[in-house]
Amino acid sequence: GSVQLVNFLLCLLPAPLQFHFPRRQDSGSRDHEDNAEGTDLALNMDVEEQFVLPSIQEMQDMTSHPPDLHAIRQRIQDNVEVLQDFVARREAERTRQEYLALLRKDLAMYFSYGDYMIEKLMELFPVCELVDFLEANEVQRPVTIRTNTLKTRRRDLAQVLINRGVNLDPVGKWSKTGLVIYDSSVPIGATPEYLAGHYMLQGASSLLPVIALAPQENEKILDMCCAPGGKTSYIAQLMKNTGMILANDANAERLKSVVGNLHRLGVTNTVVSNYDGRQFPKILGGFDRALLDAPCSGTGVISKDPMIKTSKVEGDLLRCTHLQKELLLSAIDSVDADSETGGYLVYCTCSVTVEENEWVTDYALKKRNVKLVPTGLDFGKEGFTRFRERRFHPSLKLARRFYPHTHNMDGFYVVKFKKFSNMIPKLLKEVDSTLVTGQTSSDIPEPVSAPGAKQSKENSNDQGLKVKKQLNTLSPTQKKTGLKVKRKSVQQKPIAIQKRLQSTAKTQKRKFKKFKQGQ
Repeated sequence: GSVQLVNFLLCLLPAPLQFHFPRRQDSGSRDHEDNAEGTDLALNMDVEEQFVLPSIQEMQDMTSHPPDLHAIRQRIQDNVEVLQDFVARREAERTRQEYLALLRKDLAMYFSYGDYMIEKLMELFPVCELVDFLEANEVQRPVTIRTNTLKTRRRDLAQVLINRGVNLDPVGKWSKTGLVIYDSSVPIGATPEYLAGHYMLQGASSLLPVIALAPQENEKILDMCCAPGGKTSYIAQLMKNTGMILANDANAERLKSVVGNLHRLGVTNTVVSNYDGRQFPKILGGFDRALLDAPCSGTGVISKDPMIKTSKVEGDLLRCTHLQKELLLSAIDSVDADSETGGYLVYCTCSVTVEENEWVTDYALKKRNVKLVPTGLDFGKEGFTRFRERRFHPSLKLARRFYPHTHNMDGFYVVKFKKFSNMIPKLLKEVDSTLVTGQTSSDIPEPVSAPGAKQSKENSNDQGLKVKKQLNTLSPTQKKTGLKVKRKSVQQKPIAIQKRLQSTAKTQKRKFKKFKQGQ
């Protein structure tokens, strides 16, 4: 019986491994095979290096059939390699624009972008970096939380979450409160610690503007676009619930989440308001610091909202830029330049386009008495001082840009202003600055057509002499603004005279009727 059991167990064992050793060959045959392999390898390298643009017929065939994503991906890689060393690898009698046009079409098809958005991104990034940016947008950013130091410490919170089965690490040396969550066995937004207000779910990039703002205790601070309240509660946390924060947002529905988060996190120094930020200086001013997280196109958070790839067009970008300029000027006017501890403003967007970032910042530098100061962030890429045909203020290198493919966080732009005077520059000085900087004439008022009302010879001669004397001392651009004001005042005089005559005529008719009735 024992022998049968042993045989049965031996049958269950796997078959012994068999090793096949190659037969020994002479040196001549080995050299021959090595030469053959080297020739094949050289031929393969030659074939891989040659990238030929598809013909018009091949492009039509590709559009008529379902796209082959593997072939498109390979074509993108080959095209990028050619563009990086264009002189050595380009096809004879082919221009760079032809390669870029093919790359634009392939990227739009492979990553599902609209034509306008892919063109804007190709203007912003080099071709090799562009592919990395687009690939990073296809991956979700890691979940990050911010420790609420009003109720707990980061060390204690990390230990409690680790005991609950959460795998986490500090978000980086630049933050003393952030934690990055890799995976969790419990819902991170429904733990007892979350409900007790010990932490806030918040993106890593949204911590940066508050760090740059550097709020101090007992200050008066404005958060102009505060929803959903992550930055507002972080400001209150750094101020240790002292001073006063005015959290404003134009959307009343979004303010509900702000109030809920402030109550949960234990914030007690914040007043919530619902006003249009563009009208805010008329409501309240004199703030020590202000934070403006302006509404934007969202090109830095495509991983969160893939609809941005195809939904944004040029009109959307221009509308965002116009609104951002209005909000930024309003925020600057709300800050007190004579503040003992402040006079600072931080402007930020979750966009990577130059039109919403450097362009708006440069506009504010021309329109208000402000200057740029260091943000205090020791990482991130510098802002653009020149982009294509545009030239910006040299101090824009103090701004900071953050990208998903380089910093593993949402695309973000942060810049810090220092207000040195509460006076608003006059129109005449603005016109002079536009002439020096070469700004377009779209911001300069256009002349108004001359009025058709007749005037007496004496008045017209006197006014004509005065206007000629004034025009001789003005530049052509200043003449337009001067004519506009002058013609308005001249145009208003005949209208006022006509109204006075009409009123006197009516009173005379009434008196005549009463006189007749009396007879």
